[in-house]
Amino acid sequence: MRIPAEGKLLRVFVGEADRWEGKPLYEAIVEAARMANLAGATVWKGVMGFGAHSRLHTAKILRLSEDLPVVIEIVDSVEKIEAFLPQLDGMVGEGLVTLERAEVILYRAEGAKRPGGKQ
Repeated sequence: MRIPAEGKLLRVFVGEADRWEGKPLYEAIVEAARMANLAGATVWKGVMGFGAHSRLHTAKILRLSEDLPVVIEIVDSVEKIEAFLPQLDGMVGEGLVTLERAEVILYRAEGAKRPGGKQ
C-alpha cells in the first residue's frame, strides 16, 4: 500500500466507556477504518484527561476511573480520510475529532521491496 507524501492525520478523542452498537467505540472506529481500507489505525489509552464537561478522568489508585481518555490516530491520503469522515461523524456522539497535515516519510509492510530491490 502506498500513501502519498502529503497525507492527513485524523485524531479522535473519546472516552474508554463510550460505546457503538454494543462494543467499545474505539474498537468500532478501528474496525470501520479497516473496512474502509485505510492504511492503519492506532489506539492510545490516556492515564488522565478531561473533556467538554471538565470532569477529570484519572488512573490514580484512589480514584479509579472506568472512563479513561482514548485517542485513535489514523493516517492516510487526504481523499481517503475525507471519505471516512461522514461515517465517523455518525459514530462519535461526544468527543473531539481533529485533522491535520501529515508528511509521510515511510510506510512499508514486512517483506515489501525496499529501494534498490532489497528486502
